[in-house]
Amino acid sequence: MDVNISAAITKINEMINGFIAALPNVVIAAIVLVLFLFIATWVKKIINQVGRRSGLSHSASLLMGRLSRWLVIFFGALVALSIVIPSFNPGQLIQLLGISSIAIGFAFRDIAQNFLAGILILLTRPFKIGDQIVFGDYEGTVTEIETRATIIKTYDGRRVVIPNAELFTDSVTVNTAHQCRRSEYDVGIGYEDDIEKARQIMLDVLHNTDGVLSNPAPDILTVALDASSVNLRARWWTKPQKAEVLAVQDRVISTIKQKLDENEINIPFPIRTVFFHDETVKLKEANKDSNGRYNTRPELSAN
Repeated sequence: MDVNISAAITKINEMINGFIAALPNVVIAAIVLVLFLFIATWVKKIINQVGRRSGLSHSASLLMGRLSRWLVIFFGALVALSIVIPSFNPGQLIQLLGISSIAIGFAFRDIAQNFLAGILILLTRPFKIGDQIVFGDYEGTVTEIETRATIIKTYDGRRVVIPNAELFTDSVTVNTAHQCRRSEYDVGIGYEDDIEKARQIMLDVLHNTDGVLSNPAPDILTVALDASSVNLRARWWTKPQKAEVLAVQDRVISTIKQKLDENEINIPFPIRTVFFHDETVKLKEANKDSNGRYNTRPELSAN
């Protein structure tokens, strides 16, 4: 078997000469890429500072900084490739990436939706870390907002991971969005009791209960004439945190009950009136025995 050694040597020489010829371009491309890395780090810091000064959350500022850094690095890589390979056309690569992104988009559609929703949540800030939210069957405190999911800690100590796409498209209740939160509770008094007296007693309780805010002021409304009671609704404002709401509600309800009892204002039980028709009376009379007593087992008397 003849081996064309001269042709192989020629090919190797051409490769070495090509590498030597391209070496300056490789060095220049490496310098350009390193330069773009420094620029990317600088741009990231600038974006983070601008984001914090403009009021963006810490998570949103970090996200914007990271995205800007990777965009600068990607652009620097295209420039470096153009230097090393003069025939390289960045437009063709972008076109190829565009075609590939369609297939990738179908395969990772849910991940892309959650990622974009996470970016929008971080930018629009419908809630932030530390807020207490209600989403579907879950209620708790937001501990992390990531690009894929938001993590909350429920009041019973569980960790719930909610995809950002669901949070962005469905309704979310943010309990701590404002500085105060209103609570209410209905109390029934007897029809014979003085409504204005009961109202004043309950108002005094609200004004003197620790944790009830004076602004907005609490109030008492007559809301219903029930079957056995006149219903008064106590409404008061507290700080929005769940623990504070429950603690103040406990104090308010306990004290209202105590003060109404001390002032002899009745909190009635439901009353039901049962009517017996004539047919029932006749049936009872038919079930009497010879001694005038009711027979509880009428089927035995027939025998």
